[in-house]
Amino acid sequence: MAPETPSGTAPTGRPCAICGKPAVQRFKPFCSARCADIDLGRWLKGGYVIPGEPVEDMAEPVPKRRDEEE
Repeated sequence: MAPETPSGTAPTGRPCAICGKPAVQRFKPFCSARCADIDLGRWLKGGYVIPGEPVEDMAEPVPKRRDEEE
């Protein structure tokens, strides 16, 4: 049986993706809710970006739907 951590769950094989401590099954792939929240904040603030071609602005405006007309 795997040793219990203070949070009451057994650690997994990989280290935490944020701090490097042993990851915990409950918060996998992180060690705690704090590290999971740090990762979520990075996603929401645009800290993780997949490189790609820049998107050009549309030349024509998007037509309005009938229910949006004045």
